[in-house]
Amino acid sequence: MNCLPRSADFQGRTAQGGCGDVFGLSVGLGPFVETNPGSGKVGRAVTILGNNLTGATGVSFNGTAATFAIVSGTEIKTTVPTGATTGVVKVTTPKKTLKSNAVFRVTK
Repeated sequence: MNCLPRSADFQGRTAQGGCGDVFGLSVGLGPFVETNPGSGKVGRAVTILGNNLTGATGVSFNGTAATFAIVSGTEIKTTVPTGATTGVVKVTTPKKTLKSNAVFRVTK
C-alpha cells in the first residue's frame, strides 16, 4: 500500500504498516546541479553533482563550453575552461538543461 502524497518532493510516514501519519513537503525547487568547489581559476578541477547526468552532452561555465567526463548518473568531472567568467554552470542532458544552484566564481 502506498499512502504517500504524490506531489511532494520530500515525503514519508511515521507508522509501520497502514498509513499512519502521512506527510509531504515541497519547496518548489526545480532540478539543478551543484559545483564542488564553488570557485576556482581557469584549469581548476571541478566536480558537478546532480541527478540523471548520464548522457550529458554539454557543460558550460557562464556560456563557455568545457570538456567533461561523466563519472556516474550523479557526477561529472570537468575543469574551468579558458575564457570562463563568473556565472551559472549549465549541464545539458538529453531531456533538459540544468543550471547550478549557485554562481560559480572564476578567480584569478
